[in-house]
Amino acid sequence: MTTLLEVSDLTVEFRTARGWGVAVDGVDLSLAPGRTLAVLGESGSGKSATARAIMGVLPATVGRVGRGRVLLDGQDLLRLPPQERRAVRGARVGMVFQDALSALNPVLPVGYQIGEGCRVHLGMSRRAARRRALELLDLVGIPDARRRIDDYPHQFSGGMRQRVMIATALAADPEILIADEPTTALDVTVQAQILQLLATLQADRQMSLMLITHDLGVVAGMADDILVMYAGRVVEQGPADDVFERPTHPYTRALLDSICTADRKGQPLRVISGQPPDLGNLPSGCAFRTRCTQAADVCRTLPPATAVSPVHQAACHFAGGAA
Repeated sequence: MTTLLEVSDLTVEFRTARGWGVAVDGVDLSLAPGRTLAVLGESGSGKSATARAIMGVLPATVGRVGRGRVLLDGQDLLRLPPQERRAVRGARVGMVFQDALSALNPVLPVGYQIGEGCRVHLGMSRRAARRRALELLDLVGIPDARRRIDDYPHQFSGGMRQRVMIATALAADPEILIADEPTTALDVTVQAQILQLLATLQADRQMSLMLITHDLGVVAGMADDILVMYAGRVVEQGPADDVFERPTHPYTRALLDSICTADRKGQPLRVISGQPPDLGNLPSGCAFRTRCTQAADVCRTLPPATAVSPVHQAACHFAGGAA
C-alpha cells in the first residue's frame, strides 16, 4: 500500500523544572492515501504532542523534536526551513484542534479566518476567498451561512465552532486532515454529528484522516487503522478489524473493556486501575506494568514490538500468547 505520511522514531521533548522530559518516545506510524488512522490513548499518552510535531506547531520555548523523521511523500518535514514548512502546513496538511474557541481568533470574523488559508496558500483575492469561505461554511453544515459568515467565534455554539474549525482546516484542500480530539466537551448527539461530518468529508475528498481520541468506541466503524499509545510509546497498531477482534496488548484490551455497550446494561463499569505514570519518572520496562493484571518479572524490561500478524504489532512480552 502506498504511504503518504510516514513517521519514524519520532521523539518529542518538553521543558520541565527538572530539565527536558520525553513525552513521545520513538513513535512509528504511517498513513496511506484516503485512509483513516485512529490514534488512541489516555490523556498524557503523547497523542497530541505527536500530532503537533507532525504539523510543526510545538510551542517553541518549551517543546522540541529530539529525533526522528516525518516524511510527506518522501520529503522530511523536520528538515525543511521554517518558510517551506509553513507552506506545507495548511496547504497539504490541515489540523482541527481540540478547543475551537482557543484555536480561533476571537477578534476576527469566521469568514475572514477561513478565507485566510485560501489567500495565503492558494493566492486567492479577498473576494474569491470570501466566496470560498461561504462554500466551506455551507459544506460543514453551518445554517444560514451567508448571514453568519461575518459572525465572531463567541457567537457560535461549541458544535458550530468545531464545524468552523473544520472549514478552516479544509480551506486549502489539504491531502491530510489531523483531527485532535474534535469532539471534546461536546454532548453525545453533537459528537456523532461531527464524527459523521469528518467521515463524509474524508470519503468525498479522498483525504487521509488522522483522528486522535481517547475513546475506542468513538472510532468503531470509522477507522481503517488503529494505533494505541501509552506513556509516550506505541503499544499496539494494526488494521481496525484486527485490533478490535484480536486486541493483544493488555492496555488495548482494557480500553475495549471500558466501553459502555448495551449488552452490559446493569453491570458495573469496568475501569483501568491506577493512574498513568509520570513521564519524568517512568517505571522500568513496560510503562503499563504497574497497572497490568498480567505483569510478570519479564515486564521490567522494555518489550519489543512483536508481530501478531504481518500487519498487526503489539509491544508486549506476551504478544500472541496471552489471552
